Amino acid sequence: MPKRLFGTDGIRGKANIHPITAEMALQVGRAAGSIFQREDRPHTILIGKDTRRSCYMIENALTAGLCSVGIRVLLTGPLPTPGVSYIMRSLRCDGAIMISASHNSYEDNGIKLFDRDGYKIADEFEDEIQRLVFSEELDKIRPVAGKVGTAKRIDDAVGRYIEFVKATFPKGMRLDGLKIVVDCANGSMYKIGPDTLSELGAEVIALANQPNGLNINAKVGTVYPEEMRATVIREKADLGIAFDGDGDRVAMADEDGRLLDGNALLAILGVDKLERNELPKNTLVATILANGGLEKALARLGGKVIRTNVGDRYVVEAMREHGLTVGGESSGHIIMLEHNTTGDAMIAALQILATRIRRDVPLSVIADVYEEMPESRINVPLSGKERPPQDILDALARTAEPELNGSGRVVIRPSGTEPIIRVMVQHEEIRKAEAICKALAEKVAEL
Repeated sequence: MPKRLFGTDGIRGKANIHPITAEMALQVGRAAGSIFQREDRPHTILIGKDTRRSCYMIENALTAGLCSVGIRVLLTGPLPTPGVSYIMRSLRCDGAIMISASHNSYEDNGIKLFDRDGYKIADEFEDEIQRLVFSEELDKIRPVAGKVGTAKRIDDAVGRYIEFVKATFPKGMRLDGLKIVVDCANGSMYKIGPDTLSELGAEVIALANQPNGLNINAKVGTVYPEEMRATVIREKADLGIAFDGDGDRVAMADEDGRLLDGNALLAILGVDKLERNELPKNTLVATILANGGLEKALARLGGKVIRTNVGDRYVVEAMREHGLTVGGESSGHIIMLEHNTTGDAMIAALQILATRIRRDVPLSVIADVYEEMPESRINVPLSGKERPPQDILDALARTAEPELNGSGRVVIRPSGTEPIIRVMVQHEEIRKAEAICKALAEKVAEL
């Protein structure tokens, strides 16, 4: 069998090059559809997408594959990943598929699958899809006549999702008087971000809200928040919000343009909930890449952090296992299980805004609860080569422990969405962190 199709967040790659081809999408649709049919009744699968040009190709291929095994398909058009998770549960679907490469550029695309409970499918489900894709079993599944599936578009998916996220904002609370800059990344949030905030009373300055299929995440959004920050300062706005292409990541800026990443936002939410006795077990979940400053911020109020492998699916698994409601990643995936089953950038931003309104102080004051531990990161490109085994990378990371002297952390791991090895070093002294990170990156390159 070929190497594993699925990474940390679905199937990813360059659009129209294996595995993100129309042929593969057709097979994935057939395989997923056959597995989703657990009972002897008609089954329904929802398909959402972001604004990449290649989404048309993948959407049609998936639809054909699903219909060919008897599935009824519902198509939302451009919708954020968390919107797909919500709409599929609202419509009692048996599963959902999101077509997106998240924060990557338009040349890439991906396929993410959700089970009927709105959570991303388990590893075993992914393995079974791959097995079927590369076997001959699917050839035996050929419903005919009236048992062939159908496809239908949902015209009001965006409006449904906007009403859903607005309902998570505290009752009676509004955003009147706030000027907010919103960077939509030319992605699936291009209408939802500005419209949600405007309907709640904010004055909105929208950026990157003109998608053309080729400009998603193009020097905008969570990975490139510079224009959002500059606009906050220039327009004397109260704060800024940046989304990624599929609306599951968020970054913010305070009124001075200072960037608040996922660590800072988790610290704000965690501290606020600790002070209001609303954080179950006084604990939230983050990944091994989370900054040490997050733990320090919570520790002052008796809070704790559980760390997981990188990937929002692993954060969600730990949250469900321990009965927790708040978790996320440094990248800005913020998961609040009391509201949605996956990372939801719009909901996370609204909860930060609610904290600001309750306290009636600028966002910069609220963000002072978090102080970042100095950190250095280097991405080492694979350049077409096979990535080294994780145990070798872990052993290399351990060689730096004597230099850290117990006051820092090292993580070396391959990206689940890009052909790179990530090297991260945190230490109280930034120069030491940078020196160690550079040395480790050079050794990774040699490997």
